[in-house]
Amino acid sequence: QVQLVESGGGLVQAGGSLRLSCAASGRTFSRYTMGWFRQFPGKEREFVAVIGWLTGTTYYADSVKGRFTLSRDNAKNTVYLQMNSLKPEDTAVYYCAARYQGSGRPDTTGELYPYWGQGTQVTVSS
Repeated sequence: QVQLVESGGGLVQAGGSLRLSCAASGRTFSRYTMGWFRQFPGKEREFVAVIGWLTGTTYYADSVKGRFTLSRDNAKNTVYLQMNSLKPEDTAVYYCAARYQGSGRPDTTGELYPYWGQGTQVTVSS
């Protein structure tokens, strides 16, 4: 069982930056593929980024590529989503998710992840 707690959301002006953190419980964090998803009001959740458990390989949605950077610190059981050049269309609730190991391919589908955080609101003003 893994428990995830996101933090770092807030209000920022367009062009600004935020860093989201996701702290995980458990002793085997390094064996988990970690993903970030976001949900717009009235819309389904969408994939943002994922970092693999074995090699730390990252994969991003086209909408955030070049602006967002996902990293992990296995010693701290934490992943970080650095978000730069934020746009109003990035406004959403951001969720951290975990799955044990992974498929070896970018796990971009939310249904693959059994563990989720409570979400953190990111609001980008124009």
